[in-house]
Amino acid sequence: MKHIPHDYYLKFMSSMVHEEVLDFHSKGNYTIHDAFKHVSRLHNINDKSLSILTGNELRLYPDLDLTFPIRSTFDSNSDIARSESCDTFSSRSLSFSLLESLVAPVLTNRVDSFKRGYPSGGALYPVEVFICSLVDNEESWPCPEKVLHLLPNSRAFEVMQGTENVQYIKEAILSFSGQVGQPPVAIIYAVYIPKTLFKYKYRGYRLALMEVGSIYMLIELQAKKLGLGCRLWSAYTDTMLCKAIGLNPALFFPVCVHFVGECHDSL
Repeated sequence: MKHIPHDYYLKFMSSMVHEEVLDFHSKGNYTIHDAFKHVSRLHNINDKSLSILTGNELRLYPDLDLTFPIRSTFDSNSDIARSESCDTFSSRSLSFSLLESLVAPVLTNRVDSFKRGYPSGGALYPVEVFICSLVDNEESWPCPEKVLHLLPNSRAFEVMQGTENVQYIKEAILSFSGQVGQPPVAIIYAVYIPKTLFKYKYRGYRLALMEVGSIYMLIELQAKKLGLGCRLWSAYTDTMLCKAIGLNPALFFPVCVHFVGECHDSL
């Protein structure tokens, strides 16, 4: 078969492994909705403790003098140095040609090879990338649907049916917007779990998460080259996000969302 249907992987996947991984993954999900915003919280840690516990480094022997300095230096303007996360996005839209350039490093390098611009354990490539426009009237966007599925080997986009409603998609992704501004584009990295588990079973889930990190770092570096800002985002509910873009939440796990756009502080 030249193009196998996505549910073909179910034939080779252990249903027991799938059920247990789904149960484990669901433990990392949480519900974000206006109906619960006054009665739910993520933690009960006070601000003082949070300031101690975040942004630090882990020393295994903090009371012993067992360190020595690293003598090499690193140029923060280097091509392999990512920019800081964007605090607030402007509402300015991005041209579609710019988005095509943004995802170019993720594609296959040659037409005669399946190898892409990032490592994948066992060449499984279980991570699916979805590009979402969060702007109503972006003239260069190629279709009425607002979500496109990246096909790295074909070097093409697949149009996701039933995704014309920008507001519906924004409510799923930005149900808790905070002070993030108005990002024009959201990239969703979703793991297609049958492709993850059929070969390596539980180990495949770990490899898939590693792969997500490889992809979004490539996107970060390319965004910097294109003069764009990025911010990783996890303040969404998996099932709501899957429903908004037409995915089965038992088979597709949205691992994270990546906002891309112009930062207010760069304007």
